[in-house]
Amino acid sequence: MRNADISKRRENAISNGVGMMTQIYADRAENSEVWDVEGNRYIDFAAGIAVLNTGHRHKKVMEAVQAQLAKFTHTCHQVLPYENYIGLAERLNTAVSGDTENKTVFVTTGAEAVENAIKIARIATGRPAVIAFGGGFHGRTFMGMSLTGKVAPYKQGFGAMMPDVYHVPFPIELHDVTTADAMSALNKLFKADLDPGRVAAIIFEPVQGEGGFYSAPAELMREIRALCDAHGIVMIADEVQTGFARTGNLFAMDAYDVSADITTMAKGLAGGFPLAAVTGKKELMDAAHPGGLGGTYGGNPIGIAASHAVLDVIEEEHLCARANELGSHLKQRLESIRQRTPEIVDVRGPGFMVAMEFNTADGTAPNPDFTNRVRAEAQARNLILLTCGVHGNVIRFLAPLTIQDDVFAEALDIIEASVDAAKGA
Repeated sequence: MRNADISKRRENAISNGVGMMTQIYADRAENSEVWDVEGNRYIDFAAGIAVLNTGHRHKKVMEAVQAQLAKFTHTCHQVLPYENYIGLAERLNTAVSGDTENKTVFVTTGAEAVENAIKIARIATGRPAVIAFGGGFHGRTFMGMSLTGKVAPYKQGFGAMMPDVYHVPFPIELHDVTTADAMSALNKLFKADLDPGRVAAIIFEPVQGEGGFYSAPAELMREIRALCDAHGIVMIADEVQTGFARTGNLFAMDAYDVSADITTMAKGLAGGFPLAAVTGKKELMDAAHPGGLGGTYGGNPIGIAASHAVLDVIEEEHLCARANELGSHLKQRLESIRQRTPEIVDVRGPGFMVAMEFNTADGTAPNPDFTNRVRAEAQARNLILLTCGVHGNVIRFLAPLTIQDDVFAEALDIIEASVDAAKGA
């Protein structure tokens, strides 16, 4: 079986709307390594887009899944409930940052978690409007893409977006946008277009994912918290990509001195199995009437079992500390490459949620072409990298937190060789 043959079948069978970063068809995987159908080995620095924080097929996660498979695979929790669903909710209720009494609902995807967070905020406040940030990514459903602060490819051609969704700039020091600029835009919005008394929620990513791995300044978090408190607005942290030890804390919000009212999570929650959750203050989460939340596959018992194991692995293997260690080593290596590569304008990110941004050599404009050359050169050397950013000029590094030291060292050498090759291309 060859990748090229499967790719031809894919063209005839799969919608063109499903984008694909590679035409490498996976056959098997273990921890940070993947083998394709031709037997080629790749180092995985994508991890299913921050899903496999505990690596491919972690032994403890696989054992938990196999044990659950031997019992039952589905009943629908709304019909025949099961205890491990409740147990995981209890763990998440105490895990999210903040000193409040919380409750949780399980769904299937990150976009679905965002949808339900907005539903909860609206029914709890009786208000319709939502504010999000430019560059943010919140999913491909209609509400998710309406909240997302990037037109192409997420909104382009799909018609009218959901009403009562507003955007303000996200502070990015590198791009000369400050917290003061963001707050000024919010205040202008309130004066010109939107009564703050109509706003149900403000949603944000503590570190923007698809937008380019930009961290929210601590000052912004405090300003938003104060604004939400002043106007009775629900503060929603979208931790779908930042959650579960990726940033060096279980949740990225743990690094701030304020907490959100509602947290959305998915991706790393279940180590590769579809599971998402919304966790928030009890009084908000209880505002919805019975039947208003949930879904047929929400909180599937396989995903729930996997998630219990993921949380155990994060604790037992000290993956928050491991994320900080790996991220520190990676950033040091990238900074050394940056010293002789004028195209690299920034190396950033908390924990092991690290990014490298490229401009033209004179520093005047984003350089997506150079960025893609680096990615392609790495892939030719059997290292899988992902790009991101509004301008497509950022490479993000999302290897499993469990990556073996020797494989990590091998990947660092490939990254350096790939940047050097891109310069000579």
